[in-house]
Amino acid sequence: MQHLVISFLGKDKPGLVDQLSNIVKKHNGNWQNSSLHHLSGSFAGVIEVSAQADDAEAIKSALNDFADLQVLLQTSTAEASSNESSITLELTANDRGGIVQDISSVVHHQGGNLIKLVSKQGAAPHTGQMMFQAKAQIAVDEVKIDALVEALENIADDLMVDISR
Repeated sequence: MQHLVISFLGKDKPGLVDQLSNIVKKHNGNWQNSSLHHLSGSFAGVIEVSAQADDAEAIKSALNDFADLQVLLQTSTAEASSNESSITLELTANDRGGIVQDISSVVHHQGGNLIKLVSKQGAAPHTGQMMFQAKAQIAVDEVKIDALVEALENIADDLMVDISR
């Protein structure tokens, strides 16, 4: 079984997910994981698909001919389970340039691996102040979790970190 990691970007229009999923289904692929987004008029995403070798080649060929999207494909193997814990952090702070770099740097230097990051910018309800909000899934050794959270909280006085396991 092959695993295809497919990333894509293009002008958003109705029916793109239907077309992508039809290609996967037509060539006996199994759509496993995905993250799809509308961003400033563009449609971007990442999909993980599993398929037998011949079917994977047919999926690759069909996606390379997809005129509406720029597609990047990579064949991967399924990961073995790890001894690291997975934690989810919800981060809130006044928005400012460089905040994602500050967060990712702390995660890296504390021995964590940023698995997933979903962020958004929006106005605070009562003040209108621009706020940064993010939900991050991080793989980290259990004994390093407290140090990681403390280091994140030390980035700035206004950064709030909520943790769940």
